[in-house]
Amino acid sequence: MSTANTKRGLGRGLGALIPQNVEVPAAPMPFMTGRSVVQLDVAKIVPNPRQPRKQFDDEKLGELSASIKEQGVNSPLLVRRRGNAFELIAGERRLRAAKKAGLATVPVIIKDYTDEQSLEIAIVENLQREDLNTVEEALAYKALAEEFKMTHEEIAKKIGKNRATITNTIRILELPQKILDSVSNGQISAGHARPILTLKDQDRQIEVWHEIVKNDLSVRDVEALLSIISTEPKSGKHKKQRGKYKNAVLKDVEDKLAEALGTKVEIHGSDKKGKINIHYYSQEDLERILEEIIDSNSD
Repeated sequence: MSTANTKRGLGRGLGALIPQNVEVPAAPMPFMTGRSVVQLDVAKIVPNPRQPRKQFDDEKLGELSASIKEQGVNSPLLVRRRGNAFELIAGERRLRAAKKAGLATVPVIIKDYTDEQSLEIAIVENLQREDLNTVEEALAYKALAEEFKMTHEEIAKKIGKNRATITNTIRILELPQKILDSVSNGQISAGHARPILTLKDQDRQIEVWHEIVKNDLSVRDVEALLSIISTEPKSGKHKKQRGKYKNAVLKDVEDKLAEALGTKVEIHGSDKKGKINIHYYSQEDLERILEEIIDSNSD
């Protein structure tokens, strides 16, 4: 295994499957299998139905396409025979970019893989390139577990991760689809989503998700909010308390402002954005606070 693959901890990696620095023939040649590289008509390549990656960055795809147009496809794709066609196993970004660049053929290696091997290789390739979001990764692991009856321990060994990571990643699929979509499109992170799993009621999970999106909460904010929810009576009498939580940093800022201005100060939001409410109780009080602010700015 190469040093790069060792750092990523992804089993054998694709380096053991695809030969490096292979000279790709300039013209099509009779189909061969194994480690031989051949030029294959892009029209003969069909998508992998088990491709774990569902989202592709159009901008990055365009950049890759421009590079391929200038230099060609430097790394061969991996395919397997499917009747008169060839099913793609690894290299979907390269295939899409090659088509976008107008290439008629691409270099491929034709291998005879089982469905299980095909999915395993597709997962490893995407993980090595850090292309899968957490939901796509979880769905891929779930497919290995359900379709091929693999234990989490077996998946961990094949992928090169520990069993707990596999189990915790799959668990995220227990969240409502609305939250999973939010993770997939980058609206919130997996770090935001995982703590929500501590809530068993889906309505409450959605409620917390709304708070995260509405107030742009950090992961620490979410943990603080869930800590408050966990101490609420089941009757929900103290439900309004949730809107009053503060993370430690904002609470400290709030206290310092209140002390400096000599009045009640409330901060709403997160450490990224929000609003500050300064209370005053008379015209004289307002003028005093303004003087405090102006004087502090002039110092």
